[in-house]
Amino acid sequence: MAASGGGFPFLSSVLLLLLAASALIWLVRDYRLARWIALAATLLDLLLTLVMLWRFDSSIQGFQFIERMPWIPTLNVGYLVGVDGVSILFLPMTQLLFVGVIVASWNAVRSMPQLYFSLLLLLEAVTLGIFCALDTILFFLFWEVTLLPLYFLISLWGIGPNRRYAALKYTLFMLAGGVPLLFGLLLLAFNHAAATGAGIPEGLAFSYLLLLQTAVPESTQVLIFLLLLAGFAVKTPLIPLHTWLPVVAQEGPVAIVALLTGLKLGAYGLLRFVVPLAPQAALEFHWLLAGLGVVGILYAGVLAFRQTNLRRMLAFASISHVGLVILGVASFTLQGIQGALFQLLNFTLVAGGIFLLAGFLHQRTGSTDFLHLGGVAKNMPLLAGFFLLFGLAGMGVPGTSGFPAEFLILMSAIITHTGAGLAALFGFVLGAGYFLVSFRRAFLGPVGSEAVGAARDLRTREILLACLFGFLILFFGFFPSWVLELTRHGCEAWMARLSI
Repeated sequence: MAASGGGFPFLSSVLLLLLAASALIWLVRDYRLARWIALAATLLDLLLTLVMLWRFDSSIQGFQFIERMPWIPTLNVGYLVGVDGVSILFLPMTQLLFVGVIVASWNAVRSMPQLYFSLLLLLEAVTLGIFCALDTILFFLFWEVTLLPLYFLISLWGIGPNRRYAALKYTLFMLAGGVPLLFGLLLLAFNHAAATGAGIPEGLAFSYLLLLQTAVPESTQVLIFLLLLAGFAVKTPLIPLHTWLPVVAQEGPVAIVALLTGLKLGAYGLLRFVVPLAPQAALEFHWLLAGLGVVGILYAGVLAFRQTNLRRMLAFASISHVGLVILGVASFTLQGIQGALFQLLNFTLVAGGIFLLAGFLHQRTGSTDFLHLGGVAKNMPLLAGFFLLFGLAGMGVPGTSGFPAEFLILMSAIITHTGAGLAALFGFVLGAGYFLVSFRRAFLGPVGSEAVGAARDLRTREILLACLFGFLILFFGFFPSWVLELTRHGCEAWMARLSI
């Protein structure tokens, strides 16, 4: 295996450490030791990615920490990983969210804890692989392998009676989305063979770096764009391919749903692959992206108002917020792309964090139905306070990390798609309405049940976790320039693809 510049293979070490810890868990009998192994591996991985972040040169537009090794030489498929300004921050943010999930699962998982934490580490490893894979087949492998741990995590540790149905629905949706995604990636490889005249399989190319340099006819770009968009839209999720998320939010483990809402892998795939590899088609179909974004913002926002369960409300809120990301991408401006990327990073703190708090609430009361809540703030003021803070960040209140991201997207959208931008502005009002109404019903007023009245507030480890998430939300809100400067050159390179 060769690392760029002969340096330390950071990315491979990050992935292998998690896989080794996942296997090590099976050698211990005490479930308490299993959860400590999971936490220690994730924290050590987080430290490695922070070292990478410290050594990352934000003035370089290209990829760094590149590692390559032949994998299937006869098809020109290789192990190729690396990060740039677009992807570097997703590594530590993802691991921070997994730390939160492990903490949230600390005492909640009583059945088969070794299997649970082992699957969790496997999911963490392949998720990080998605963010750093630079070979399209390697990326697709990581993408598909996420289905295995998620199916079992949802079906075995879900909290609803229909958890197996939710796991099956999620899996079938993702498998269906994988079909156009694979065809789109194969079409890119075949186009490279045709462009070079080398024939098949000699001329096939799956290296993302090589595909960026390969000219694609406009008619082929349209087909590639539509195939990749369809594949990533399922996981994002975009309307009307969103129906799996509310079901999983209702039936699945709340901590796992925090990962699905906090890590928008589909939106990342759209940023990383769809637009850079089919730039002219993306410009041609800007109206489609903007339309999908606006429909998501408004339609999911209206549905969020109608929910009677806190988890389902948050699921529809997540769908609405990701519509704003798509609208930012559709602006095709530097500010819009930086805002979209900032918002994706926010999801790990805001959407992931608020679902973790919903999980803490469910552990204490046994329900997140509004009918069984009410008056939560009286016995659990810390939980209510952090929930409000995260919700305000989701609304884009100044001083929180949501404000600079949403402001950049909104200004770009109004300039490039005025009607869509104004509709998104109305979506902000809608979002504030459904969150504040839900917060009042769940946390304020008289105590709604004996379980709420007897519940205790956040434990020490939960307070520390919420404080860390809250601190980052406020830090990025008051000092957004750190994120914007770190991602600027990567976003400029992304924008340069549109002029090819």
